[in-house]
Amino acid sequence: MTRMQRAAGVVVGSAVGDALGGPFEFGAQGAFSARFPTPGAGDEMSGGGGWDPGEATDDTQMAVLVAESLLERGGLDLPDVFARFQRWAASEPKDIGLQTEDVLTSGMPWDLAAKVHFQVNQRAAGNGSLMRASTSAVHFAAAGQTATMDAARHIAALTHGDRAAWEGTAIFHELVRRTLEGTDPLAELPGILALVHPEHRGRYATVLGTDWHPDQATEFNGAVWPCLGSAVWALRTTTSFEDALRAAIDLGGDTDTVAAVTGGLAGAYYGLDAIPARWTQPLHVPLPGFDGRVLHLADLIHLAHRLSG
Repeated sequence: MTRMQRAAGVVVGSAVGDALGGPFEFGAQGAFSARFPTPGAGDEMSGGGGWDPGEATDDTQMAVLVAESLLERGGLDLPDVFARFQRWAASEPKDIGLQTEDVLTSGMPWDLAAKVHFQVNQRAAGNGSLMRASTSAVHFAAAGQTATMDAARHIAALTHGDRAAWEGTAIFHELVRRTLEGTDPLAELPGILALVHPEHRGRYATVLGTDWHPDQATEFNGAVWPCLGSAVWALRTTTSFEDALRAAIDLGGDTDTVAAVTGGLAGAYYGLDAIPARWTQPLHVPLPGFDGRVLHLADLIHLAHRLSG
């Protein structure tokens, strides 16, 4: 499998997971399999919960904004990324995380908004920075371990002042980087955990451990730790892209983001061709605030190629 197939798998896989999981957000465990009991039967990308069939949520919309900033600015321009996020948030997207919305609409500058929010609220370890990391993970993979993990932390810090969110996003970036190189991401976890900030390493070691199950989570999976842990668990306990996504969504809760993170990891692992065509054909990503633009499968593949080229 080529590196490009894996890179496209990350971007498309994350978007597919997002769109597939969106209609089940905040639902019960097992709701996906209850509605679609026969794997591979089709029609799973049927929409619902306010989402059209194949419509990606804020997770993928923000990932695209990050990608387009990286490409148009020739690298990481944090004020530009933040400005794009603000423009998007002001356009009343269908869905936006409460914390992200508070930061982006606070009127504070890009380098203070998240810091002040965290100082006031003391809670900012949501999965809202992890959910949008597919495109930046692909872009920075070629730059090496230090560069990709540092970039993840900087982009996460635009909306999340809690270092826990930065570290979770950095772990995802590094998992993708190593998978793009053709190594087994699960076997690489101990080495990656050694690179995590010491104050957060233990908690991530727990949720990424081989004996951890999402039922053991001490927080709702809208938090960064169980979200990432659940995605890794879904990859570890299944043998195909489709089964990994099914397992992730069946966990219930924040299904769009858990499935988006799972889709990014599984897409890197299994490659673009492993993603069912019945899921990619209806896939589309509206960009509120950006002149009515809507991206489709070919656009996402092209984006992935540019990001990894």
